[in-house]
Amino acid sequence: MSKILFEQQGRVTRVTINEPEKRNAITRAIAAELRDAMAQAASDTSRVVVLTGAGDFFCSGGDVSTSHSEDVSQYIRKVVNPLILSIREMKKPVIARVHGPAMGLGCNLALACDIIIASAEAQFGQIFVRVALMPEGGSTFLLPRMLGHARAFEWLTTGNAIDAKAALDMGLINSVVPFKKLDAGIEETCERLASAPPLVIAGLKKALAYSASHTLAECLEYEAVHQKECLESEDFQEGRAAFIAKRKPEFKGR
Repeated sequence: MSKILFEQQGRVTRVTINEPEKRNAITRAIAAELRDAMAQAASDTSRVVVLTGAGDFFCSGGDVSTSHSEDVSQYIRKVVNPLILSIREMKKPVIARVHGPAMGLGCNLALACDIIIASAEAQFGQIFVRVALMPEGGSTFLLPRMLGHARAFEWLTTGNAIDAKAALDMGLINSVVPFKKLDAGIEETCERLASAPPLVIAGLKKALAYSASHTLAECLEYEAVHQKECLESEDFQEGRAAFIAKRKPEFKGR
């Protein structure tokens, strides 16, 4: 039985880690399934992807209860790294729906997403140091940019878990809602993003990634080039017509 549930409904694809009896811990097989599911989501006809975990855990992290003969570096290169990159480089937005703990690799899966909406019961932990492991899943890249060096170093070296409110205060996540309102909040965000012009959303994701390793002058030039592409799109014509007619636009991604 697959441990990753994949469901596309209209403009939204939902990918669920489905191993609640083991707190959605990620074995190497599950990680490979999740990598493939996110690659499938990147190429389907949806406009938004939601990543979540079944039950009361988002994901407790990598499963360290069993030993493996395969070189861990090769596993990370072939499975974990492509998984994280698929989320970051996907042309459509990815929303993390976090209920319960998101630990270790599970935390980094959430941080790789474009928007994180958490229940009040959510927790986030960089727990690698507790078991004498190097972080995997991109936290050494993401956290200094989100928190600054000092706070990123402190969190990674203490291995502490923080609650959803603290994560919100630190700027790690977008919003915290009561669990009973979590799915409604997800649906509202999905609708907003699914109605947005896909070419612009894809361009924004790419531009933000580009800015991490380029100068202001280079980013200004990038904006100039891609603004021209937007102005020549059918979606811009639709957006302008809708604005003039005072109606809701219907963007097609063309």
